[in-house]
Order: sequence, then structure tokens, then C-alpha cells
Amino acid sequence: MKNNVIKELSTAELQERLAADKMQLNKMKINHAVTPLENPNKIKEAKRDIARIMTELRKRELDSKSVKI
Repeated sequence: MKNNVIKELSTAELQERLAADKMQLNKMKINHAVTPLENPNKIKEAKRDIARIMTELRKRELDSKSVKI
């Protein structure tokens, strides 16, 4: 997922997406342990997507705190 797509989503949508992506990552890891995935780079891509979403959520959290002060 691209950063510009992440920035367009609302905070609630990002939180839902984060939960879904984390579940998907866990499933991929388990499946990869049992039978190797066709493309193991998908695990790396999923981790990066999760990190991008978490970064955007944290940025929004910090922005909202700085506005309140």
C-alpha cells in the first residue's frame, strides 16, 4: 500500500486495516512454516505496510496532541 493511499484513509479505517493486516501476516507466517509460500517476499511487504500504517497513526496522534496544547 502506498503512502498517499494511507494518508487518504480516516483514522478508523486505518485502525481496521491495521488489525486486518496483522491477522493476515500471522496467517502467512504460519502457512509459510508449514508449507513454503510461493513468494516469501509477501511477508516482508506485509510488515512494511503494517509499519507504514502504524507510522501514520502515530503521526496523527502527535499532531492532535500538539494542536490541543
